[in-house]
Amino acid sequence: MNDLERLVIIEDIRRLMARYVGYADQQRWQDLAGLFVPDGTFTPHKPDGTVWLRMEGREQIAATIGSSAGPGDTLVHHLFSDEIDVESATSARGVFSMEDIISRPEKDDGEAEAPEDFPFKGMHGFGHYHGHFVKIDGTWFIAELVQTRLRLDFTF
Repeated sequence: MNDLERLVIIEDIRRLMARYVGYADQQRWQDLAGLFVPDGTFTPHKPDGTVWLRMEGREQIAATIGSSAGPGDTLVHHLFSDEIDVESATSARGVFSMEDIISRPEKDDGEAEAPEDFPFKGMHGFGHYHGHFVKIDGTWFIAELVQTRLRLDFTF
């Protein structure tokens, strides 16, 4: 593989992850899940390193991530400082520094309109996405995504 082919793969992976955070911000959960291979996995961790959840397959990814956002939530995700290692023409691994913010509207009584499992008014997180990416029939997909956290700040 020459340098140009490697750079094209790196850019394709960057664009894939840009779509991932864009779909998250727009709360387009089915589109987000469609970026994964059918049996892909997503495993977010807590700041202490323990597994928070493990989602397997597009349906579970869409349903679980979708249930963590409430109506009217504002989501903001940033990716930066990526390191992508191309393993072959159809496989790559990468680490993306990330920051995410969730802001929730308040009800008349001042409480946040939040899903029962995620009862906070606001969240500001920092960490990394560690991904394994595969190319199938000319399209790049996420085979595995692990989110590690350095810090999570909540407001209640």
